[in-house]
Amino acid sequence: MSSTDGTAPPDRPTDRTPGPKLDLGPVGHLGDRLFAGLARGSGGLVVAIVAFVGVFLLALAIPALADNNSSFLFSRIWEPGGDNPRFGIAALFYTTLISSIIAMVIAVPIAVGVALFTTYYSPKRLAAPVAHAIDLLAAVPSIIYGLWGILFFAPILRPVINGLAAALGWIPIFEKPATDNLGVVFTASVVLAIMILPVVTAISREIFAQTPVAHREGALALGATRWEMIRMAVLPYGRSGVVSASMLGLGRALGETVAVLIILSVPNGNDPWNSSIFAGGETFASKIANNAAEFDSPEKTGAYIAAGLVLFVVTFLVNSAARIIVARSGPGGRRPRKNRRIGDKAAQTEGATP
Repeated sequence: MSSTDGTAPPDRPTDRTPGPKLDLGPVGHLGDRLFAGLARGSGGLVVAIVAFVGVFLLALAIPALADNNSSFLFSRIWEPGGDNPRFGIAALFYTTLISSIIAMVIAVPIAVGVALFTTYYSPKRLAAPVAHAIDLLAAVPSIIYGLWGILFFAPILRPVINGLAAALGWIPIFEKPATDNLGVVFTASVVLAIMILPVVTAISREIFAQTPVAHREGALALGATRWEMIRMAVLPYGRSGVVSASMLGLGRALGETVAVLIILSVPNGNDPWNSSIFAGGETFASKIANNAAEFDSPEKTGAYIAAGLVLFVVTFLVNSAARIIVARSGPGGRRPRKNRRIGDKAAQTEGATP
């Protein structure tokens, strides 16, 4: 019972009386500090390595660029030695870019289709073997792809090349040269597409499988077919993942060396430059690897290092663009402009309703 003045009896503790303390023993934060330090150190180490590579390439390239007597960005001449060094990356940049773009055009739709098939269409007994078979393509060495591409796959592509040249030969990029050559840019691009296929497929498959069940079942409950459910729920949710996977594949295609080196035929220096994808050529990576024996002087070495610097910058820009695209289009991010307008109108209508 409480006393008449409203205070608690002396034998009963009030609400303000602290209870017994629970002794949890000594709590150490050494593990947290160690883990945080390792995490920060790992991130800083990666940034330092990238910065060191960039500074190293720039330091070795500047002297050669200062002595260059030609336009480095727009010239197609490559004569880095002698008293009058002249070298430019226009042809290398074009071949690298066009081969990577063709590989992406071929690989990304196939990868998205395979990912959707293994995730939503194929039986479970078939999905796992197909996924494992696609993933095993990533374990094949580049030199095997190169030898297979030039010895076995290039003759198979010859009718395709002839058909495209006959139908689209009036376009310079599809014009077939007079010489019949197997080591052309188109063959290298198709092989590159096969090489990046497992990367894009694996990431897209995992992203599509993470689509919320409520989104999929909601679309089906509204009467959508399986394809409409994929179009309205799965593809918008996985768009950022597909973009990220495509950029990773693009980085692989830009920097591939051995396979492209084996497949592409090196054009004669006296021949005029040909922009057709049915002609030979050299990429940044294949040019550097194919002429490693010429690194006998600082001037020649600096010229090839300058080409490597451009490839480094291009790859860095591609990865940065991928991060920006993923950040802007990821799940839960900003809505598209059209959807924002519809949502704003709906909110105004709801607010105006009494």
